[in-house]
Amino acid sequence: MGRKPDAVAKPHHSGGGGASSPRAARKAPPSPVFLGTALFVLGFVSLFTGHVVTDADWSRIRSRWRSKQVRIYEPIDIWKSRYSSIYYGCSGRSTNFRSAVPENNSTGYLLIATSGGLNQQRIGITDAVVVAWILNATLVVPELDHHSFWKDESDFSDIFDVDWFISYLSKDVTIVKRIPYEVMLSMDKLPWTMRAPRKSMPEFYIDEVLPILMRRRALQLTKFDYRLTSELDEDLQKLRCRVNFHALRFTNSIHTLGQKLVHKLRLMSPRYVAVHLRFEPDMLAFSGCYYNGGEKERKELGEIRKRWDTLPELSAEDERSRGKCPLTPHEVGLMLRALGFGNDTILYVASGEIYGGEETLQPLRELFPNYYTKEDLAGDDLKPFLPFSSRLAAIDFIVCDESDVFVTNNNGNMAKVLAGRRRYMGHKRTIRPNAKKLNVLFQRRNQMGWDMFSLKVQKVQRGLMGEPDDIRPKQDDFHEFPSACICLRKPRSISVTT
Repeated sequence: MGRKPDAVAKPHHSGGGGASSPRAARKAPPSPVFLGTALFVLGFVSLFTGHVVTDADWSRIRSRWRSKQVRIYEPIDIWKSRYSSIYYGCSGRSTNFRSAVPENNSTGYLLIATSGGLNQQRIGITDAVVVAWILNATLVVPELDHHSFWKDESDFSDIFDVDWFISYLSKDVTIVKRIPYEVMLSMDKLPWTMRAPRKSMPEFYIDEVLPILMRRRALQLTKFDYRLTSELDEDLQKLRCRVNFHALRFTNSIHTLGQKLVHKLRLMSPRYVAVHLRFEPDMLAFSGCYYNGGEKERKELGEIRKRWDTLPELSAEDERSRGKCPLTPHEVGLMLRALGFGNDTILYVASGEIYGGEETLQPLRELFPNYYTKEDLAGDDLKPFLPFSSRLAAIDFIVCDESDVFVTNNNGNMAKVLAGRRRYMGHKRTIRPNAKKLNVLFQRRNQMGWDMFSLKVQKVQRGLMGEPDDIRPKQDDFHEFPSACICLRKPRSISVTT
């Protein structure tokens, strides 16, 4: 052991950008200011690089600008983006990316204790592999969280195919199931334990973690969730994608049951919508939001909120006006119907305990009578999984991932991870509610007819439907927007049907 890591490249942005299309524009031509500026820039490129700007280059500039203008006025295809075929997931290793350091030459053994529910832990595992690469360390298969709210005793190998995980990443990072017994015997002290600050830069791990790791030979990072910045070198971002989208494969028992549920849904209809519905009592209490349940609701959620000592006092009205409150099941149903999904649509709902129970869910069931959950579809096959919340969440993950349309009423970890995965896998339709603007429409719902309400919902949802050029938050998360791993196909291979 003892080989120090190579220098870490400075972070930079890279990735997918907006969608382009060869389709001829049918609207007004680009403004003279835009075209003049583009021509001026291309002229500079020619002057300083010697590259002669061709008609093809200029055509692509105009095409990209025009396609975005056309799309503003296009009707939304609620089932599939017509531009998704222009992009594809790309996370291969570059030729100069350093290979895995053999175990006996590494800087030490890196142990990871993840935190939270299944998808929060998934993010931690993904980042753990990257940190191990940065440190030239041997990664010990991460330890899952057994002590959080969910109290799930599952180990890594109960949820993920551990042998596949180790094998798939063998060119990038050396991973072992445990520290060898003889190494443990030779160690003077137990592994050092520490916690990295949230969203730490690679330099933190080089400067603060590496010296301890090399001195102690083994080190454990605890509560490892979101402990690595989103701003990384492109090669490291692609490593993240290889971990998250390829190496983390569910065990055969979980995968088989998940696919069985998908098959049952497909027998009912060629297409289905999956909704990840977060409306649990603790989640609502944490958000500080109230839903017209009167004093009883305020008292119940207020008591739950006391579990967190550091939460600030919030105004429920202000939070709702800022778009911070999760949509109710009824509001999710209204949004989907307004977007154009009929009442014969097959709806799969992934959720935990719903605050208010069946009374809260009833309006959604009335809007979509073909309403199913894993409990409805799996029957007795679900019994072995019932004591384990993370395994149940993994089954929901599979069914939601395979859906034609994925919808969420929240911006939690499962919503982020699935949104990023669906972008990587071909920009499958993924709907994020514009909660801030939808709240205004829901309040005025009785002041307008259904057709007007529907048109307004469709308008506020543009840019939040899983298109390649979706609106991005000011501080987006790489796990939700894996831009470095999404590539644009060459123009000659683009085919857009009309």
